[in-house]
Amino acid sequence: MRAFVTGASGFIGSHLIQALQQKKDWTIQALVRKRKVLSLDKLTEVKGDITEPATFADALAGSDILFHLASALGASLIQQQEFFRINAKGTENILAAARAAGVKRVIHFSSAGALGKVLSEDIADEAYPPHPIMSYDRSKLEGEQVALRYAASEDMNIQIIRPGWVYGPGDRRTFKLIKAIARKRFLLVTRGQRRQTPVFIDDLIQGIFQCLDRGQPGEIYHLAGSEVLTVRQMVETIAEATGTAIPHLYLPLLPVKLAAWPLGKLFSWFKKEAPLTPGKLAFFTHPKPLSIQKAVDALDYSPQTDFYSGMSRTVRWYREQGWLD
Repeated sequence: MRAFVTGASGFIGSHLIQALQQKKDWTIQALVRKRKVLSLDKLTEVKGDITEPATFADALAGSDILFHLASALGASLIQQQEFFRINAKGTENILAAARAAGVKRVIHFSSAGALGKVLSEDIADEAYPPHPIMSYDRSKLEGEQVALRYAASEDMNIQIIRPGWVYGPGDRRTFKLIKAIARKRFLLVTRGQRRQTPVFIDDLIQGIFQCLDRGQPGEIYHLAGSEVLTVRQMVETIAEATGTAIPHLYLPLLPVKLAAWPLGKLFSWFKKEAPLTPGKLAFFTHPKPLSIQKAVDALDYSPQTDFYSGMSRTVRWYREQGWLD
């Protein structure tokens, strides 16, 4: 099997690359724009950009499967049009090139953000009506819709994965939250009652391969953990894993929201990301609890790592690497 992976230098992508490398009779091409990926056997780097098809189209020839993870994430320094240029048009580019190259199998990574804000009493399954709020969320939904259009053409077998709140060793996004809690520089915004479904990276990777083995064409699968947790439960678990505690006080939402926009603008003048942005507030205010029942039934998906165990392993890795000195 020959795999072509976009977004290979990211957190999920790098773990997927390592898992693929351990499989017998697989070779891997990784599309990289700036950051290099791990130096591994059976891995070839392709310098390119999903917004520039000429940089990767030829390299797709002979690939059996495309794992499309490349994405502009929710950093406040990224302009709205950039999200759509990468997450939507970039998906169109890579899928068009894959079809032209004869690639028959695609695993496309979307986002739970495509759902927007799940109602407080609901746990969203794959048929839950999407109502994306942030620019990033809207661009990921548009990319997902592009993938579904290609899947409907019947000449490509495409599955779409929406991961839960992914965490694990090496993740720089969740590390910011973990570091703030570990250093006692964290306060809850609101009472922390919004719900999320965290998923440990090893469980997500296992789910990807189960999707590869059993996934049906044109289907969306939620791959999250088995626990639906409130934000307060999550940050208290992180605090326990780091040997700290969070304050009982919390910040009311309205003044925090009013401060987030000008603070983001101020930091953007210096090309820096603000400590408080509307995107970061989404963790506290946009619940995204996901039902994994479809993946359990159709893929035999069975996440093994509870949040405390996974976070303890993650914190231990950060300490071993000197990230939490």
